[in-house]
Amino acid sequence: MHRLPSSANRSLIAGALEQYQALVMRRKSQSVRQESVRFKTQGPIESYGLKRYSTREAAVAAKSKIREKTLTMETLNPQVKAVEYAVRGPIVMKADEIERCLREGGKQPFTEVIKANIGDAHAMGQQPITFLRQVVALCTFPELMDSPSFPEDAKQRAHRILQGCGGTSLGSYSASQGVECIRRDVAAYIEQRDQGVPSDYDNIYLTTGASDGIVSILRMLVSGQGPSRTGVMIPIPQYPLYSAALAEMAAVQVNYYLDEGNCWALDVNELHRAYQAAKEHCQPRVICIINPGNPTGQVQSRKCIEEVLHFAYEENLFVLSDEVYQDNVYASGCQFHSFKKVLYEMGPEYFNSVELASFHSTSKGYTGECGFRGGYMEVLNLDPEVKAQLLKLRSVQLCPPVSGQAAMDVIVNPPQPHEPSFASFQQEKAAVLGELAEKAKLTEEILNSVPGIHCNPVQGAMYAFPRLFIPPKAVEQATALGMKPDMLYCLRLLEETGICLVPGSGFGQRDGTYHFRMTILPSKDKLKVLLDKVRDFHIQFLKEYEGTVEAPQQ
Repeated sequence: MHRLPSSANRSLIAGALEQYQALVMRRKSQSVRQESVRFKTQGPIESYGLKRYSTREAAVAAKSKIREKTLTMETLNPQVKAVEYAVRGPIVMKADEIERCLREGGKQPFTEVIKANIGDAHAMGQQPITFLRQVVALCTFPELMDSPSFPEDAKQRAHRILQGCGGTSLGSYSASQGVECIRRDVAAYIEQRDQGVPSDYDNIYLTTGASDGIVSILRMLVSGQGPSRTGVMIPIPQYPLYSAALAEMAAVQVNYYLDEGNCWALDVNELHRAYQAAKEHCQPRVICIINPGNPTGQVQSRKCIEEVLHFAYEENLFVLSDEVYQDNVYASGCQFHSFKKVLYEMGPEYFNSVELASFHSTSKGYTGECGFRGGYMEVLNLDPEVKAQLLKLRSVQLCPPVSGQAAMDVIVNPPQPHEPSFASFQQEKAAVLGELAEKAKLTEEILNSVPGIHCNPVQGAMYAFPRLFIPPKAVEQATALGMKPDMLYCLRLLEETGICLVPGSGFGQRDGTYHFRMTILPSKDKLKVLLDKVRDFHIQFLKEYEGTVEAPQQ
């Protein structure tokens, strides 16, 4: 008979699920204390905090009615309550609590929390690309143009970017579509990447990271009511941005499952199944693809991409191609193919008709500049009147951060062979991507050496999404505690080892299967520590629940 582990109880009582309640109660108590001194009779908010009451005045004021909150959980937009984002969810809140405990001298069975929950390269120790930071520094503080410490090619790029900014200042608003010279550089980059496929800078929109562009396009596409409500096909497992955005917009999420037994490949037969099933209750209008994959790390073949585009053409679907990991391809025999290039090669009938939005970002690749929030989208074959509406929608946000636009420019316009920074830039880029490739292989090998864990090859991107065997008794206990089995697993892992991973249930998975997502971004030494701790924990977890140590079925 297995015992009910005390740490699992702590997970429920002091763990992540209670963090939300604690936060709400703390804020509620604070608001009560604050509201108790402000009454409707007290006049403007500017003066009531400074007023001092006599005893008599305070007694009269105490009888006044306390102003009620306008925004409560009852009046909150129900679509906001439906939003979930696992990457920064309860597990991460619990990890933050443990980190605070360690900083304050608290005792834990480990000395640090290793966060492998999010693809934040610099937070994991990756160093910035020198040339990118030089250009952005020069744009931010042009007085550095006189410094001999900065190379001429960085100065030339910074000067060109500033000439495109109002008042030659990075602090001015740009056009809502983005700085024109940067959009031209993006178009030139795409044309070079796709070996001559034409790109028009007027179809380029600079964005606040790729997420901003994705949400903008989805917002344009979601309409209708009841059976005519827009359905959006998304891969499962998926990046939670998609499910969160669709929940907020009250769109219909249409799941299509990637083939785990075939290295998370996309099967066109599964697309047809999902589409036909969805037509019974909504109108599918959109298909989203993430390539290379997040959280699954696969790189889709050209044949697969062609099948998806043919399917979208036949079913009249708008295609969203999330390509932020296009530089992150590691596995031998794998190659990134842009959806745009494949669409072009399928001929004019496809290239001139299929509506396609593709996305890129400063946050991933080899730069990992998440904080700049730079990105772009290229949107093809929009109806001219709809294109005007998209620009209107972008104008409401004024413009994306101009510093992020400058960072994006360096990615699409890097040093050329004849320029002084070329050698050092190429060396830094190759070092980052080479180390990521080594860590991808290391992650796959160590996880596959653990009984009860199976990890597909990490072909690209920055994550592994291994499948776990969780014993039936652990599944029963998780159910009794009101949580998903892989949530229980990840909470136990965090509390006992300090390793912060994200349960697979936060990304979607087939019923009866369990996974976690981990990033491969920690340094090799720290990654090895992380993987060794996961191995030791998993073996002990199986023993504790008297589970048979076996590999998950493929």
